[in-house]
Amino acid sequence: DAKMACVEKLQAAWRAGELDLRSPVMPPSVDQAGQPGKPVLVPPREVPRRRLGSREGQAAMLHAIAHIEFNAINLALDEVYRFVDMPEDFYTDWIQVAAEEVYHFGLVRQRLRDLDYDYGVFSAHNGLWELAQKTKHDLLVRMAMMPRVMEARGLDVTPGIMEKFQSIGDKESVAALEIILRDEVGHVEAGSRWFHYLCDQRNLDPEKTYFSLIDEYLHGHMSCPLHKEARLAAGFSQSELNHLEALCAK
Repeated sequence: DAKMACVEKLQAAWRAGELDLRSPVMPPSVDQAGQPGKPVLVPPREVPRRRLGSREGQAAMLHAIAHIEFNAINLALDEVYRFVDMPEDFYTDWIQVAAEEVYHFGLVRQRLRDLDYDYGVFSAHNGLWELAQKTKHDLLVRMAMMPRVMEARGLDVTPGIMEKFQSIGDKESVAALEIILRDEVGHVEAGSRWFHYLCDQRNLDPEKTYFSLIDEYLHGHMSCPLHKEARLAAGFSQSELNHLEALCAK
């Protein structure tokens, strides 16, 4: 609740022109974003898997989504805080993303509460923040790996998750995921736009750079199927989609 309120205050202060990008000192490093005492964080393989057919399984799926959205708040704020000397629009974009992730988290958390659960009752993993730490040295790498890999994968899998909720008659969760999917296209598009901006600044070929980073950080691994329509709307080229599908086939 405190984090959600702080993000709302941050966005309001930014929009009101009360914040300044100039700082007399470099910001201190943030190695661990603020987390509540729960959920307990465990390695990904230790997160229990539950069938969606049960009420507990339904809640567990929603909890996993809520955890992603909560971590996405931290990721957007880290981009605002860590990376300096970018155009003002960059900070406007990622403060907006943080605010939308707060909204998404609230939507999914409410669904958990509707089922008499809440965020923190299940264990979760810290994979997103760990990858954020691995990409903290370079904004270009961050834009490639977080919006254009991790969040883009969310675009791919969300329709299938919506179908599962639809199959058990959970129309409320489907409606929440429709909003999330719509907004996440915009988040990935922002990542694509700033990735291309940085490539242009450094005279790098965007597609070659993107796939070299996938090789370096993910060992060339990619999961399919792709949500091609959403990815195209989010700034991927058809050539990139073809290349990604070729990686899936390996």
